[in-house]
Amino acid sequence: MSVIAAADEPRFATEQGLAARVAAIVEPVLGGIGLRLVRVRISGMAGKTVQIMAERPDGTMTIDDCEAASQAISPALDVDDPIEGAYHLEVSSPGIDRPLVRRSDFARWAGHVAKIEMRLPQARGRKRFHGLIKGLEGDAVRLERSDAGAEEPAEALLPIDEIGEARLVLTDELIADALKRGRADEPDEPSADEPVLSNDADRAPRRGPGRFKRKETH
Repeated sequence: MSVIAAADEPRFATEQGLAARVAAIVEPVLGGIGLRLVRVRISGMAGKTVQIMAERPDGTMTIDDCEAASQAISPALDVDDPIEGAYHLEVSSPGIDRPLVRRSDFARWAGHVAKIEMRLPQARGRKRFHGLIKGLEGDAVRLERSDAGAEEPAEALLPIDEIGEARLVLTDELIADALKRGRADEPDEPSADEPVLSNDADRAPRRGPGRFKRKETH
């Protein structure tokens, strides 16, 4: 499905706390080089890891894009300095089983399976949904449910502004579609969290863009 997405389309899923501070810094920087922020995640892996997921408005992301993003983000984070101590910066594409963070994501990936967690309970108090994305209807996404109970409706209409988190579920159909779109380099290891480039703050100065390397996979 061909979807034209605006470069400045806002995300409905945003971060909290320190990750939100980092997102506020990096999002305009990414916009300045033609990329859009998908997600910021901060974890205790490898000391302290700051993972930035980004993509172009058409959903693509090359290794050159990742390098450009890392080179632009590093000095911006150094200026504002929201993170105490050394950290490991990772810049990645969203991957195949990607988070869905914008309205256009549901249009682009209609026909594929998603897991959706609502911020507010829906009918029967349910907050978690699993099923096939049928498309958008106004400001809501229609989901053909695979988790419906015997007396529950087979489809759900979920308001986008009440979605807390959503992501695609890895299936053979999704892998085939992603490969056809030219979005996967290693189809045998299609992880949404696999970084493309990293700036190792533990072995290089945290100030400045540092040096880049591929993360090794085993």
